[in-house]
Amino acid sequence: MAKAGSQYGSQLLWVLGLSCIFSWTLMEAYGRYAVVTGRTAVNSFKTELKFGKILAIVLIVGIVIGQWNSLSGIVGLSANALYEISRLFLPNLPVDNYWAVLIIAVIILAVLYFLLIIGKYSFFEKILIIFVTIMGISFIVSMFIVIPAPGEIAKGLIPSIPKGEGGNLMVAAFVGTTMAAPTFVVRPLLMLGKGWKKEHVRNQSRDAFSAALLMFIISGSIMITAMGAMYYKGLTINKVIDMVYTLEPVAGKFAVALFMIGALSAGLSSVLPILMVAPLLIADFKNGRLDLKSKLFKRLTAVACLVGLSVPILGANPIVAQITTQVANVFVLPLVIGGVIYLINKKEVMKEYSAGWVLNISLVFAFIFSCVVSYIGFLALMDFFK
Repeated sequence: MAKAGSQYGSQLLWVLGLSCIFSWTLMEAYGRYAVVTGRTAVNSFKTELKFGKILAIVLIVGIVIGQWNSLSGIVGLSANALYEISRLFLPNLPVDNYWAVLIIAVIILAVLYFLLIIGKYSFFEKILIIFVTIMGISFIVSMFIVIPAPGEIAKGLIPSIPKGEGGNLMVAAFVGTTMAAPTFVVRPLLMLGKGWKKEHVRNQSRDAFSAALLMFIISGSIMITAMGAMYYKGLTINKVIDMVYTLEPVAGKFAVALFMIGALSAGLSSVLPILMVAPLLIADFKNGRLDLKSKLFKRLTAVACLVGLSVPILGANPIVAQITTQVANVFVLPLVIGGVIYLINKKEVMKEYSAGWVLNISLVFAFIFSCVVSYIGFLALMDFFK
């Protein structure tokens, strides 16, 4: 969001808006299916769809590949953020230090892997969420300090793709970030974990709406802040430290610490669930419970940690890597949407809670949108790797 706001202003606000609307639709569909039937997504794909077992396996593989790709970008971003924080206290450190960033990345993954194995990650995650919340509030405050003219912001609601190199890539990355398939596929597990049933249909609907609304507010505020603080000055984000400019209007000299701690917390709190995504989906496939002590859990999370080191090992720019790796998340979206359209319309199971015409139209448009974005993402990756 910060990169897009600094480089394109509000031009991609329409992508964010559509992604959040369709995310609301998908969270509603998956959540409603879960509380009405008491069933999870992957196992339902396997048992309810034609060729369901194959489709469920494709779904798992697609989500895991997309999330592990994202993991490498997030770890690279987090390691660089931690290194920049270190430079605050040790200004004599070089601007770029390959080995220091790589060692930090190894330490991050080793610590998080250890926390997962011993089952003590939940308290650690709550601390990180506090820092992320502080950063989110800071962005909202910053937005009102540097807010551009309303007319300039509103121009971003007119659909257009930025011209030049990287435009398609940014559009696909936007959707891969805000319409992430695991958000919807894992949602039934969260709803059932709360103990919600048919009588909680309205509760889950409110939950879906508030989640999508908050995503739009926070993501939009980051984009608009970057637009007001950087776009009009001709500044753009090419390195991690460049993102600090977005918070300077409200935080001044504390902007570096505030942004880096927030970015680090956002990254680390994302790493934890991504490390668990493969064993979680496999447990769902088997209709079993996630066993944090099993050999399979330990092995799969260890493999995920090794994949997460790829960006630091390659020494790739974490900003570019994060944007590029997010694109992988869009390719499984059509399957995720098509599957839930079938499930939510099974009247013998859903009865009076089956999808009405409003939800069905929204799901169809979400499916078309996901297919278009998948094509855009394919073209973007072809251009990127030429």
